[in-house]
Parts: sequence; structure tokens; C-alpha cells
Amino acid sequence: MFQPAISVPDHLLDQPGRWFLFDERNRLLLAEGRPPVSVEAPPGTTDLHVLGHDAGGPIRAGRLPAGYDVDRPDGLDGLGEGDAIVIDLRRAYAVLDEEEWILAGRAAQILTWDVDHRFCSRCGTGTEPHHRDRARSCGDCGHLAFPRLTPAVITLVERDDGRALLAWGRQFPGRFYSALAGFVEPGETLEQCVSREIREEVGIEVEAIRYFGSQPWPFPHSLMIGFNASYAGGELVLQEEEIVEADWFRHDELPPVPTGRMSIAGWLIEDWVARQTGRT
Repeated sequence: MFQPAISVPDHLLDQPGRWFLFDERNRLLLAEGRPPVSVEAPPGTTDLHVLGHDAGGPIRAGRLPAGYDVDRPDGLDGLGEGDAIVIDLRRAYAVLDEEEWILAGRAAQILTWDVDHRFCSRCGTGTEPHHRDRARSCGDCGHLAFPRLTPAVITLVERDDGRALLAWGRQFPGRFYSALAGFVEPGETLEQCVSREIREEVGIEVEAIRYFGSQPWPFPHSLMIGFNASYAGGELVLQEEEIVEADWFRHDELPPVPTGRMSIAGWLIEDWVARQTGRT
């Protein structure tokens, strides 16, 4: 079982472990389709972090040296033999098992937070890693910057006639529909955010808001919190700067939607389809 930590226990210091290493374009290094295993990272690797450990040993993250070339004969340099690639984190979902993909997302978020907080946001002084916590500390004013986490809700709205609301957001380059989502604002409960986002984006009211599940989403540092909700009234009036199209769909007439286990949007839709077809 994975145990998060900011340092490696003494008895594991000399044990090889997995490395989640990203290049300057935030692509993940894989050797033979898996995170490389070694005691040390490649020479020149920066921003080294301990993620934790499990039965397989220490788990670490780092930033590959600028210009790192996996095609060089010494490209892995101590990280094993065989084919090596660098791959976009989204594409890595199809390669890694779910546990390793989640760890890769954790690594990506920590590396992003680390580089984004090299200077104190309060006084501008350079920061240093905190001696005890996962934080960067300002030696001048004492401000601590912890890893950032941005909560967002995603909600599938259902109607009594067996239809669900799906929308094509402008963030999708092609025709692609999903459940409605939005970021939680300060001073707002998750349920209030669900109601507000749906009202703002499509103009309707909802009720019977029910928690579905959650998913860490490292693009770049979100926590997606899923809900089901029931339609309570109103006509669809789209927030055009956010939504291209929205409509109510039956389970057997779906437009292009998320599928598979990568995102909670797909989980919500697949759960609804299963309930509609009696497969739950």
C-alpha cells in the first residue's frame, strides 16, 4: 500500500524504487512502458521530491535535465535497459496501470507547485523547502506555501423522463459533450457550487444533489468532485462564452462523450447508462 512521505525511511535509502520523471514539456519518462526503477536519478535531474513508498520501495519525482534525449545510448544512464519514451500524461493513462497513473499525477502536481512557488507570494523573497512539511518556506516573512489544490464540481443532471443533460463546452476543440463542471468559489459549499454553475451555464434549477465520487485531476492541480442532481425547473439558456450546445439525451442516443475509466465524467455517464439499462 502506498504511504505518502516527504523523505525516504532509513531502511529504504539504498533500495531501488520508481522514478516519475518529467521533461521540460511535462512529458513523463517511461522505460519499457513503466516508470524507471533505480536508486539514483539521471545526472542533472533537478527538483527532486519523495512522493512516498510502498512494497516496491521508494517512490520519487524529478525534472529531467533540459535537452534530455531518450534516444542516446546512455539515455537511461542507470535507469534500466530497453526502449524509453517521453509521453504526455493524458496519453500515459493507456500505458500505465491505474495506481501508477495516479502516482504520476501526484508527481506532476508536486513538480508544478514547486516551480510555481520558488518566490514568496507575500514579499517576493526566494523560498526553500520546509524541513518537515510538504511546503516551501519564506525565510524573510515566514509565509508557507503548500501544494495547491483547486476543487471543482462536475454534475450529471437527470430528468424524470429518463434523459440526462449533456453540454458541449468551448474548451473542447471538436464536437464533444460531457457533464457540467465548474470551480468552487471561496465561501461556497460544494452543493451551492453545483446549483450556481448549472444555473450560470444553462439557466436551469436542480434539486436532490447527491454525492457520486471524487478524482484527483492533475491538469494542472484540480480535485474533481462528482454529483448527480435532479432537474427542478427552467428552460435551457446557454452561457455562450462557455457552452456551445446543450441538450437532454436518452442513453441510446448519446453524442460523443467521455468513455472508459480515465475521467469522472465518464464514470458519471456510464453509471447513468447502466441504471437506465438495468445493468446496475
